[in-house]
Parts: sequence; structure tokens; C-alpha cells
Amino acid sequence: MIVLGVETSCDDTAAAVLVDGELASSVVSSQDEVHGPYGGIVPELASRQHVANILAVVQAALERAGARVGDVGGIAVTCGPGLIGSLLVGLSTAKGIALANRIPLVGVNHLEGHLLAIFLEQPVEFPYVALLVSGGHTSLYLAERIGCYRRIGTTRDDAAGEAFDKAAKMLGLGFPGGRVIDQLAKRGDASAIRFPRALVRGGKSDFSFSGLKTALREHLRREHGLGFDATAAVRSGAVLRDEDLVNVAASFQEAIVDMLVGRTVEAAAAFGVQRVVVSGGVSANSRLRLRMVDEGKNRGLGVYFPSPKFCTDNAAMIAYAGARRLERNEQDDLSLNAVASLPL
Repeated sequence: MIVLGVETSCDDTAAAVLVDGELASSVVSSQDEVHGPYGGIVPELASRQHVANILAVVQAALERAGARVGDVGGIAVTCGPGLIGSLLVGLSTAKGIALANRIPLVGVNHLEGHLLAIFLEQPVEFPYVALLVSGGHTSLYLAERIGCYRRIGTTRDDAAGEAFDKAAKMLGLGFPGGRVIDQLAKRGDASAIRFPRALVRGGKSDFSFSGLKTALREHLRREHGLGFDATAAVRSGAVLRDEDLVNVAASFQEAIVDMLVGRTVEAAAAFGVQRVVVSGGVSANSRLRLRMVDEGKNRGLGVYFPSPKFCTDNAAMIAYAGARRLERNEQDDLSLNAVASLPL
């Protein structure tokens, strides 16, 4: 059984091929250079780049797997959640290939792809608590079995990855911000600045990061004289000394990691679960990985992370989730539509 996966939920154009459950190829075309000058993702530009790249990416995935379109037994495509324009490019492409070649089509929830990405490399026994943390999502799920996921916590405002990106923009570090803050933080003192850790009333497993961003902006204004608009100040040439910059990065990152780790291990304890899976783009953060593993050892939890290449958006996880649906003889017809806020 050969399954072609297609993923275009945000700004990465991706395709992958799964052969009898084994990953044969995975191709991802990044748009970082396109969106970098804007300090964030521009939806219209993302859609246009997908249109320009999608066919070449799909063809590359098939060639690397040594397969042709006629060999494909099923197509799995992300149908939500995500940027609606981006989703429609991948979905329309997958529909066209499926229709022209009479191949079964199955839509996949992007979030389920992340929750199952770990299975591309190793099995994990159900149930487990999953922390899905990325630029657009920060949620906790209880994964009871394939296809059965209960959301037990989410962010009330911004996602953790979005907070990293906005912090990097305020500090003049470019986009995407998570990776550069991670690298700078390794040289800084995480206790240098006490940024707030939000507690959400009525939702002990929920997150909030908007106040943390405000605290960073106020710190830059108060301690470094960058003015109300820190981003504009940095652009005009006001820069932090290296010692201050690495300490800000380390302290800001530690506040986010504290909240992520704390909520996750508390949720595992509340549901009596012995396994934790961390996925999504921010799960590649080195400090989050270290802290989560250490906390897992202290509490007797098994902690699992996908390899960094499977943390960020990719089509391999979509192919895997889709293959499991196809195994159950589930498929969608050509009326399948993209849904920007598709729930899991």
C-alpha cells in the first residue's frame, strides 16, 4: 500500500510517500525567506508560494520514493485547521490527482498528524497525554487510541510559537524567532529576569502567553529605553548589549517552558497517565526537551519527542494518519472542503 501525503496548512509546502507503513520519502519546501521581512506569515503570500511549489514538491516526493502516481493506492491531505488559502491549494491538488487517477482520497486533521508523528519513528502505548505546541496551536490532549482524542487544555489567547516569534520581532532577531531565541538562550541566565507565568482562572490545564509578551515589551521600555514600540526602536538602530540580549532570551524562554512543562505533567498526573508525547514546531526547542525529560524522570513518566524534522509541519505525519484511516476503509469524496478552524 503506497500512500501519498500532502500538507499545506500554513507556510510549508510538503509531500511524503509511505510504503506499507514505512516512510519512503519526505519533502518540505520552506517559505522562511518569503515571510522573513515581515516578521510573520503573510497568508496571501503563503498561498501563492504553495501554488508555485506544490507540483514540484509532490513530484520530488514520488521520485525519491521510486514511485509513480499510478502506484499510489491512497492520498492523504490536510483539510484543516490552518490558513484557508493555503489549505485549498493542497486540497485542490490532492483532489485533482485523486480524480484523474481514480485514487481513494482521505482528509486528515493537521492536529491529528502532529499527535501521531511520533509513530513514524517509534511505537507509544495508549493512552498518553499529548502537548501540541507550535506557532498556531498550544493544546493538551488525552490520546486514548487512534482517532480518539480529548482536548483537556488549550491557550486562551496566543500560541507559544507565536509568542516566540513576536519576542524575536521586538528584539530585532528576524523570523522565525523560536530557533534564534533557543540558540541565544543557551548563553544566557534564565533567572536574570522574572517574567510572569500566567495562571488561567477556571482552566488549570489552559495556557496564556499574551501577558508574557506585554511584560517583555515593558521590560525593554523600562530597562533599555526602547520606547513604547520596541520593534520600531530596534529597527531604528537601538540594540541590546549581547549580555542583556542573551539574558532576555533565556528568561523569556524559561517562562514559556515553565508553563508548558508544568501544565503537561499536572495533566498526566490528573488523568493517571504514565506517558507524555510532545509534538509541533516548538517541541524542537532544546530547553523544552531537556526540562520535560528531567521532569518526566522525577515523576516516573515516559516522555517522547519526534525528531526535529517531524516536529515542524510535514507531510509524513499526514500520510501516516491518513494511512490509518484508509486501513479502516474510510475515505472522503470530492466534496471534501478545507476548514480553517477544523476541531479535533
